[in-house]
Amino acid sequence: MTAHVTETPHVTETTRVMSPVLVGRSAELAELEAALRAAPGAVLIGGDAGLGKTRLIREFTARAADHGARTLAGGCLELGSDGLPFAPFTTVLRGLVRDIGIDGIAELLPRGDTSGLARLLPEFGEPEGDAASGQERARLFELVLILLERLAERAPLALVIEDAHWADRSTRDLLAFLIRNAGAAPLLIVVTYRADELHRAHPLRPLLAELGRVERVRRMELARLARADVAELVGRILGEEPRPGLVDLVHRRSEGNPLFVEALLDSDGTVACELPESLRDLLLAGVQRLPEETQEVLRDAAVGGSRIEHPLLAAVSRLDDAALSRTLRPAVAANVLMVEGDGYAFRHALIREAIHDDLLPGEHTRLHTRYAQALEEDPGLVPPGRLWVEISHHWHAAHDATWALVAAWRAAAESRKALAYAECLAMLSRVLELWERVPDGAERIAASHAEVLEEAAKAADDAGEYERGIKFASAALRALPDDPGTEVCRQRASLLELRGRMRYKLARPGFIEDMQEAVRVLSVKRTAVRARVLCTLAQYGRLTTGIGDARDAATEALEIATAIGDVAAEADARITLFCVDIDYDDDFGSLSTIEEAARRAGVHRLILRFAVIQSHFLEGAGRHAEAAEVARRGIAQAAEFGVARTEGTFLSINLAEPLVSLGRWDEAAQVLRTAREQDPPVTIRTSLEVLAGEVALLRGDMATARARLAGSQEIMDVRLRWVKTQDYFATLRLEAQLLLAEGRPDAAFDALRPVLLETGLPDDARYTWPVLLLGAIACTELDDPSRLAGLEARAAGLAARGPAQEAFRRAFEAEAAYARGRRDPAAWDAAAAAWAALDRPYPQAEALLRAAQSALTAGDHDGAYERLGTAAGIAARLGAAPLGERLAELTRRVRGPRRAGGGEGPLGLTPREVEVLRLVSAGHSNRDIAEELFISAKTASVHVSNILAKLGVTSRGEAAATARRLALFEPATRP
Repeated sequence: MTAHVTETPHVTETTRVMSPVLVGRSAELAELEAALRAAPGAVLIGGDAGLGKTRLIREFTARAADHGARTLAGGCLELGSDGLPFAPFTTVLRGLVRDIGIDGIAELLPRGDTSGLARLLPEFGEPEGDAASGQERARLFELVLILLERLAERAPLALVIEDAHWADRSTRDLLAFLIRNAGAAPLLIVVTYRADELHRAHPLRPLLAELGRVERVRRMELARLARADVAELVGRILGEEPRPGLVDLVHRRSEGNPLFVEALLDSDGTVACELPESLRDLLLAGVQRLPEETQEVLRDAAVGGSRIEHPLLAAVSRLDDAALSRTLRPAVAANVLMVEGDGYAFRHALIREAIHDDLLPGEHTRLHTRYAQALEEDPGLVPPGRLWVEISHHWHAAHDATWALVAAWRAAAESRKALAYAECLAMLSRVLELWERVPDGAERIAASHAEVLEEAAKAADDAGEYERGIKFASAALRALPDDPGTEVCRQRASLLELRGRMRYKLARPGFIEDMQEAVRVLSVKRTAVRARVLCTLAQYGRLTTGIGDARDAATEALEIATAIGDVAAEADARITLFCVDIDYDDDFGSLSTIEEAARRAGVHRLILRFAVIQSHFLEGAGRHAEAAEVARRGIAQAAEFGVARTEGTFLSINLAEPLVSLGRWDEAAQVLRTAREQDPPVTIRTSLEVLAGEVALLRGDMATARARLAGSQEIMDVRLRWVKTQDYFATLRLEAQLLLAEGRPDAAFDALRPVLLETGLPDDARYTWPVLLLGAIACTELDDPSRLAGLEARAAGLAARGPAQEAFRRAFEAEAAYARGRRDPAAWDAAAAAWAALDRPYPQAEALLRAAQSALTAGDHDGAYERLGTAAGIAARLGAAPLGERLAELTRRVRGPRRAGGGEGPLGLTPREVEVLRLVSAGHSNRDIAEELFISAKTASVHVSNILAKLGVTSRGEAAATARRLALFEPATRP
């Protein structure tokens, strides 16, 4: 292996040196280099403390730079249990600013606008506003990804995030977003973490498990060094062949940990001392050989974290620059400290931990107090985004409850502004924890206990911590004064609405009651707050059986919004009112009104919400191509607004559904795969699971279909009764389809029974008609028409709104007649025509199969053969293997033109083309075919070209696969 560093540092009696080369990691280094060549992708590197993750990264980045790649690196910081929001990305951006400047970064961003990055780095100016919404957070994530991908387009880029076991929630979220969403640019994301830090409840564990299932993500675990590697490492450190027995001793004591090997050795080739049992003593042994004044400053530095800026350490140690540099020089020479930019970092975080844990109680309090005071006196000692988090950390560690509370309140505000919701929640939790210990806390932060609880509930909602959020909201409601005044009523209503939303997200009872109470307590009837609460009540109420109440609430919200001139509330209310009861025949005019309201409001959230309902409506109305186009346009708008992979992911459902309807299953599968990799919220995951399951089932992939059904059912177990009709009925639909495919029609019918009982849900007809059709098919396969009564009773209560529902109604009635033994080809031809008019090929082919079966019953073999040929062509184009097999089986029983020796054969092929296809399937070349059929090779080539065109395939192999899938050339059997 080639060494990047070749010079051995000068060794003195008090120094310990590192190996000048990386030892024992050639395989891991090669894997990293291969991953960079194959980028985009990610590598997750785990290993116990001291195994050399950082050294491996340094060697890799040096080699990458030698080959023209750019590397950006940032490390997570430890601040007690709090973490520091986006710390590694702030470091990355700061280094990039030094490298290419702010103008250089602006050139890489849409419209050259860097203001969206101001929440990470103050050099980009002030954020657009103090309000930190989920949409702003999504836009920030999008901007970081765009910046990295455009950098990678210039030259391969390696982004390295070290010590992810210390990552705060916001850093983890951004990291996961980048890994899941990296596009085609050569961007490699490398993440390191300490495996021994990941206890069972560690928040990084589930993230690593999820990311490990993402395509192009590799896991790498660093192992301990073998004895041969330890021998090489010892020789590299000493610069000579180690004496006999030394390697065995070092290997036994170090157990192959490179850090411990380095710590064990003195420069004279001997083991430094008899090691104590604990790791702390081992790590402190090297520190204790340094001068006392150096050890004292290291104790100061250890309190500041794994990395500390030189000016801050000077302020805390109370040394001038020259004295501080002179004092730290032995620590740098001994590789206890390393110089990084304008500051210092401990060579290994375990060294800092050992020094910090060795502090006496008085030293601990005194040093943390010094840090807090130094930062308050000179805020410029740390970047602005870190100031209040660090001050809060140090006052808390110094046991000063008053200033810890005040600083935590300020830190919470800064965290919210930076879109770091989990860290905001952590700081507010600290405020609440210290509240009883600070009697004048309300005066110091100018906020009551109830207001702090309300802010904590909001932060919990933003962070997805709904359990805690419900508790905070409930406590805030109890803390409100018993005052009928307007402001208290407003607070109470807002808290009830917030708690109701979170209860819904956890499928908890009482969410509707909370929202109803929120409306009741508002004494002033015409306010934006009341309109908002009514909209929320309608939005969630419509998902249960309270459609009438939802309609009334949305209507009142619209009246209030119109009266007070709140265009955003008006658009919200119109959208909600539209969704309460959609008419797929007559609602086109309503859509135009809503679109105009959303555009007048100019709020991105509402524009995208309109795209959702418009594409949803068009799909339900049978206008599938238009629905797909609207959804694509909405996704493009989401990209323009900087939220392509949040709101854009939700719109992916509305894109995938019409693609499935149109038979464009490959496109749909890709859309669904991309959306599912985003780790979407439970509220939309069901639709993704069901659609992916249905595509898999139609193609014959039973295992994947079962897995997707299991995922949907798991979600439904959590959310049952508080779900959208499309989620509930669609899950039952997929279950019934799978059971029918397994030949279990009785179980399939039982799976559909809840649909017969659950009536009156929103969009009931749209999602009930497909289920009723499956129930009728089950009756046919059971040869039990008596079960049709319940299905027909349910159908009698349904309207068929729009051409799509009308097509399902036709198919249901035809199937019900078929189950009773009435085989009417005309009814099935009408159903097939209805599906064809909607450009829905799969149900068209199924209807043609039933029409062919009905024609056979009447003795019309030619008519059956013609319908089967058309249906088989559709199945072949779709790749619908199970349907193709059913069609092929029936085709073998038909006395059609192929057997009569004239006319067209299966799939519209001529008899000669059928013979050519048989020989192609047997692997014959054009010359072979020509000899077999006594034709020229050129004529054979023409026949093959015609066959490929008729089958809709591009190669001989695909044509042969189609023939095998449809069993065209198996020995025919007759009934």
